[in-house]
This record gives sequence, C-alpha cells and structure tokens, in this order.
Amino acid sequence: MKMLLDLYCVFFRIGGLTFGGGLTMLPMLKYELSEKKQWVTEDELLDYYAIGQCTPGIIAVNTSTFVGFKKKGIPGAICSTLGMVSPSLIIITLLALFLERYMSAPIVAHALTGIKIVVCALLLNTVITLAKKSFVSPVCVVIGVLAFGLAMFTPVPAVILVIVAGVFGIVMQKLGRLKL
Repeated sequence: MKMLLDLYCVFFRIGGLTFGGGLTMLPMLKYELSEKKQWVTEDELLDYYAIGQCTPGIIAVNTSTFVGFKKKGIPGAICSTLGMVSPSLIIITLLALFLERYMSAPIVAHALTGIKIVVCALLLNTVITLAKKSFVSPVCVVIGVLAFGLAMFTPVPAVILVIVAGVFGIVMQKLGRLKL
C-alpha cells in the first residue's frame, strides 16, 4: 500500500510541477524516476517514453502508467496514472473559475513567459544528456540526424518517425551492423 501511495504522490508532483506537456516532463521524470527513486533506468524510461509516443493518449500519462505497472502491476498503473492526471484536473478547474478575470494581467503573461524559458532550458539539458546515451554508434547517429531532419523540415508525424526508426534499428541489429 505504501508503494501505491508513493507512486501516486510522485506522479502527482510531476504532473503538478511541469508545464507544457509530455516533452517538458522528461527532465523531471528522469530525475524523479531514474535518479531519485531508481524505479527505472534511464534506458527503460526512454523505452517507456518512446512507446508512450506511439500509443494513443498523452505521453506523460502513458509513461506514468508503464512505470506504475512495472512497480506494482495494474494497481500501480492506476495509482500512477491518477497521480499524473489529478493535478491537471484540479488546476484546470481552478483556472476555469478565474481565467477570464486575470488572463489579461501583464504579470500573468510575464510569469508564463518565464516558465516557457525555463522549460526550454530543462528540455535542452535532458535532450543532450539522453543523446549522449543514445548515440552509441554511427548508425544511431545517422538515424537520429535523419529523424531530427524529418521532424523539423517535413510534415511526417512523430509516431511514424519513431516506428520507422525502431524497425530500422531492429533490422540493423539483425544484420549485425548495430551493436549496443
């Protein structure tokens, strides 16, 4: 029971303290789940995150469900998912009550601008850290550069890029050209 409560509380904190969606949660997920709690390795987190992008729904919620399931099965998945979505439900409900009155206030606009800047910096730091662990061979670098180029300069959906890169990685490993 303690682990279920811990799952709920950790994901409640992550869901309540990060703004901007799944990608912006990655630094906090990495810190809380891999470094602090050591519930998953960074590689497992990346795997869950990649699967979360390929499955329907919100990436952060999918990732929390996978981690909860790993720790305590279906009850863990439920508790971690509820923990991740509860802050959003509470915050959206409260914001809906006061949004119209305060949205035009300059201090709110400035606060949101500051939050966006910090989120970008945290996301860049996490991307660099995870790239160092992911680019383990020239083949991985090529896959990463191609995926980045396609994501930035074409309308190819991210889910297609993730699936194609995954299949390509499997094929290259089977051909003996990709060793991890």
